[in-house]
Amino acid sequence: MTFGIDDLPVRDELRGKSPYGAPQLDVPVRLNTNENPYPLPEALVERITERVRAAARDLNRYPDRDAVELRTRLAEYLTKTTGHPLDTGDVWAANGSNEVIQQLLQTFGGPGRTAIGFEPSYSMHGLIARGTGTGWISGPRHADFTIDVPAAERALAEHRPDVVFITTPNNPTGNAVPAETVLALYEAAQAAKPSMVVVDEAYVEFSHGASLLPLLAGRPHLVISRTMSKAFGAAGLRLGYLAAHPAVVDAVQLVRLPYHLSAVTQATALAALEHTDTLLKYVEQLKTERDRLVAELRAIGYEVTESDANFVQFGRFADSHEAWRKILDRGVLVRDNGVPGWLRVTAGTPEENDAFLDAVREVKKEQNT
Repeated sequence: MTFGIDDLPVRDELRGKSPYGAPQLDVPVRLNTNENPYPLPEALVERITERVRAAARDLNRYPDRDAVELRTRLAEYLTKTTGHPLDTGDVWAANGSNEVIQQLLQTFGGPGRTAIGFEPSYSMHGLIARGTGTGWISGPRHADFTIDVPAAERALAEHRPDVVFITTPNNPTGNAVPAETVLALYEAAQAAKPSMVVVDEAYVEFSHGASLLPLLAGRPHLVISRTMSKAFGAAGLRLGYLAAHPAVVDAVQLVRLPYHLSAVTQATALAALEHTDTLLKYVEQLKTERDRLVAELRAIGYEVTESDANFVQFGRFADSHEAWRKILDRGVLVRDNGVPGWLRVTAGTPEENDAFLDAVREVKKEQNT
């Protein structure tokens, strides 16, 4: 008799669920996970090597438990790029923005508490909520994937959630959320009950507009979450961070595991922060390619959601999974996110994007014959 997961005493809210993940297939062009397609510049690789070598000499000791130097440099980066002054105590770092989200939910969510997100959006918010025993509420969006503010305000008043997630630019749709919407939802959340409002800015460096980080001023229940995986081209590093009132930073340290950021991770991230000007030049290239994808997809005849990220949502398909398979058959892997009628493609190098556009042109011709 086969013994499987259903035979284990798994928590009820996890039964029947699937782990998060995108297909990892060996195909010529992979544009499904929103990675930065450009390898790190050689000068940065050398600097990482130097910093990691120095850190390796002390690997018999625990790393800096509070990552003070790293948080200081992250605060300087945010201050420089947003104009909003931050200190070390305003910033916290963890293993990817997913661990940041997990720590926030461990601190402010949990059994008997709820979180709300406006779907479709980043699916890990709901998955991490369930993993921390936090009840999950799906909030409303319009047909064009913008947040339905009046309906959202009613949902906040009705459910009185403990944590509110707003993703901007939104994943998987790509559209940004205006500051006015965030402010309206923040005020509605505080009126219902003092709730934590988490703005997930994983893709903000690719946005046409500015970061919402200056909204932190005077709003102690607001958190801005970021990552080094996208704009910094460091998906393999696994470094995420948040900016918030120092009291929030103090609170998440109640649940963080001791020495959660390794000395090697801290050294690598510090090296990357020394090269932000170079890395952000790649972001400008990707923004140009993203805009080209939007224009050419529309010219081919697809519908495209406005994108402020490094990816583009396009459609519409009678059967999105069948369309995904046809594109894959042509050597290009995109993402089927489960949004009915739509697929998502990451902006790659010009050559990768050309291969993708050739593939979807062929698929479109098949649809029209």
